[in-house]
Amino acid sequence: MVRFQNVGMRYGFGPEVLRDISFDLAPGSFHFLTGPSGAGKSSLLKLLYLAHPPSRGRVIMFGNDVAAASRRALPALRRRVGVVFQDFRLLDHLTARENVALPLRIAGARPAGTDRHVAEMLAWVGLAKRLDARPPSLSGGEQQRVAIARAVIANPELLLADEPTGSVDPVMGQRLMHLFIELNKLGTTVVFATHDERLLASVRLPVLRLRDGELTQERVAA
Repeated sequence: MVRFQNVGMRYGFGPEVLRDISFDLAPGSFHFLTGPSGAGKSSLLKLLYLAHPPSRGRVIMFGNDVAAASRRALPALRRRVGVVFQDFRLLDHLTARENVALPLRIAGARPAGTDRHVAEMLAWVGLAKRLDARPPSLSGGEQQRVAIARAVIANPELLLADEPTGSVDPVMGQRLMHLFIELNKLGTTVVFATHDERLLASVRLPVLRLRDGELTQERVAA
């Protein structure tokens, strides 16, 4: 369970960019996150992957009050969250295989098991033949799939995706959307940030909608 209770967020001494944000993410749920540019989507994602603390309110991650967690406890909480960044953030000098393996290597996994697991994950996202390709030689859609594989390789409980279909064509966008739905069916909680209203209309899932730093929730009609 992830829970936000009357959360506010600001950068430095500036005004609050998020105000009185409250919502729950039940285990295994799928939510879209949407809103116009500047509404606060990226800021909310930063709170969810623990890159920035709230200025007030409570953020509960997997039963832990983030404000009360020690510095030593935060890395373990972050490892339970996978993130697909809008700009991919792949390392150009590493192959697709090496980029995807990074979370496992950081967690101390043994290379023997890692190589097979990484190859299986890249095959699952349709890149079985691009294991040794480096990001500059991959298309935007292929880089996005490498980023997805890296985000889910360590079986995160919560997966955050920031505009994952924004830089690909509609056909690839549908393929990527299918990947996230399949991951969710396996039990991963998903928050999918998008500004694509057509996507929101075509896939009937709960929506967290931000406007001017304030949140409204739209439920799916029974």
